[in-house]
Amino acid sequence: MAPVKRPYDATSRRERALLRRAAVIEAAAQLFERDGFRTTTIAAVADRAGVSAESIYKNFGSKAALAKAVFDVRVAGDSDEVPVAQRPAIQAMRAEPDVRRKIAMFVEGLAERQAQTAAVQILIRDGRHVDDSLVPVWEALNVEALTGMTMLAQHLVETGRLRQGLDVDEVRDVLWTYLAIDGYERLVLLRQWTSERYVRWLTAALTDALCPR
Repeated sequence: MAPVKRPYDATSRRERALLRRAAVIEAAAQLFERDGFRTTTIAAVADRAGVSAESIYKNFGSKAALAKAVFDVRVAGDSDEVPVAQRPAIQAMRAEPDVRRKIAMFVEGLAERQAQTAAVQILIRDGRHVDDSLVPVWEALNVEALTGMTMLAQHLVETGRLRQGLDVDEVRDVLWTYLAIDGYERLVLLRQWTSERYVRWLTAALTDALCPR
């Protein structure tokens, strides 16, 4: 009697692969934050995640790409393949009719994402000066941020509720400057502002810069 073949379970295999990927990213995040980028090795990440170093190279390509993956998961808050711009909080902000409230809602969400990503953003930003592999990663983060601020600027300008004379380019540049990780680093991490104080200040600053007085 021929043996019965067990059906191939692609879903289960994909779920296991996603769990291994998540474990690698979390292990990398912990080691990067504790030991720094240069000191952390792929072998150490593999050991902490319980996988082989070869599998990390196969799935991520390089340690710099792994740092980018850490950022991507931190900024989204999970590993779901849904862009931040398509998530409920951003959709709720876009649906809000009052432009000042839009800005406040965006800043509230941004502060949460900055708290989640500050360590890895600063690691990539500063690490690029001593490790060239991080240069394109930092450039990619800036391009993504500028793209996101362009989309937000277009949305805010289209409301017709901003100060007269502001175009999309200027609004984008104001947003991109105020919302950079540098401000969060200085005020929250170095000056030890509370998140609530930071959100109040940033909301007021952007509202004053963009909205009619």
